[in-house]
Amino acid sequence: MQAYVYKSLRKPDTYVFLSARDDFARLPEPVLQQLGSLQFVLEVELSPERKLARADAAAVRENLGSRGFHIQFPPVPGAPVAEAAQPDA
Repeated sequence: MQAYVYKSLRKPDTYVFLSARDDFARLPEPVLQQLGSLQFVLEVELSPERKLARADAAAVRENLGSRGFHIQFPPVPGAPVAEAAQPDA
């Protein structure tokens, strides 16, 4: 599954994953207003083997399949950090 990742220019460390590039119509209007402008940062293949640094890749795939988007919020201070993503071999 292909994902397109955007960072919020208003909310630091907040990222939006979309199932289709620049398909912001999938995001509810209140969410768009809170996030402000979004800047494209990455296109990534979310295979079952893929690990993400701060998100559960299976949950991201599920949200992309059912809603067409996934929002990654900033880490909560004191919360456990996910395993760092391993580079592709």
